[in-house]
Amino acid sequence: MKKKPTIQMVAELAGVSRGTVDRVLNNRSHVRPDVHDRVMKAIRETGYLSPRQAYQTKLSEVSYSHIKLGVLLPNWTGHFKTEILRGIDAARSELEDFHVEIILKECKTDIPGEVIELLDELLDEEVQGIALCALNNPSIETHVSALNDNNIPVITLNSDLPESRRLCFIGQDYHKSGRIAAELLSKCIPVSGSILAAVGNLEFDGHRTRLEGFLDRMEEIGFRKDQIQVIETYNDYQTTFRKVTEALEQTSGICGIYMANRSVAGCTEAVNTLGMKDSLKIICHDISESTKRLLQNGSIDFTISQDIFRQGYLPMIYLRDYLQKGKLPESEETNTNISIICSQNIENS
Repeated sequence: MKKKPTIQMVAELAGVSRGTVDRVLNNRSHVRPDVHDRVMKAIRETGYLSPRQAYQTKLSEVSYSHIKLGVLLPNWTGHFKTEILRGIDAARSELEDFHVEIILKECKTDIPGEVIELLDELLDEEVQGIALCALNNPSIETHVSALNDNNIPVITLNSDLPESRRLCFIGQDYHKSGRIAAELLSKCIPVSGSILAAVGNLEFDGHRTRLEGFLDRMEEIGFRKDQIQVIETYNDYQTTFRKVTEALEQTSGICGIYMANRSVAGCTEAVNTLGMKDSLKIICHDISESTKRLLQNGSIDFTISQDIFRQGYLPMIYLRDYLQKGKLPESEETNTNISIICSQNIENS
């Protein structure tokens, strides 16, 4: 059997040290042109491959068919969009060598029919798997189940469609994060105090589930249902500002605000305008640059963050593994982390 070529064999044939061969292989300086030529000739004659070259050769020998993956996102902007797109771009770069193409579409409204229309457009573009963040609507869940029945796997991200037959969900345990928010707020206000809970859009499973977790834990702690006023603000700054202002003006005794809503600045602006900053405790979710500033200046007390980048990245990786390798994601890998951030640990977030 022919002996496998080694770096020592190359060095001996070229009449140089192993270190010189290594410098040539890694394109380092301080190698004379004639020595470089002798080493390259010895490499060709022996057929030697460096560990990196051997690995790349092994990868190239694995034949993967070209696949298209679709991503459909809601009409959200700001921190969510920035981080989700950063995760998708990271996955796109990583999967290029495996013949994976990623097609992105974004909704312009919160109308369920638009989601279904865009899903059909992705099918027309012959995608073989879809990552989706959408309203928790029966027609959308039925459509996703039909996609599964037609061998188009769907992974939900950030907000789930639990009654659909999706492959898995990538996101935070929102019920748990809502319970954590309740636990924090209950430590900051008297049990006799009133609370305002501002939710983004209850048609999104993530928003609704956060609220359910919050309400469940507050009831366990001893807060009555009539102590907690719920408003829906659709993640819109002006709507949030107006509804929070109205609630604070019309309801006396509010001493805590829970924001399951992306328009945190609309809430804090209402509080500041009414001169109530020092009399209210505010807890929210996620850690955008705006939220960091609000933590630093004391406008909010805590935020509960999640890894949105991974919610954009992981669905692409899992769909590729499923379609090209037949590998299902482990259930414990699908939940992203929960972190509690205050003014003193912003730098670690």
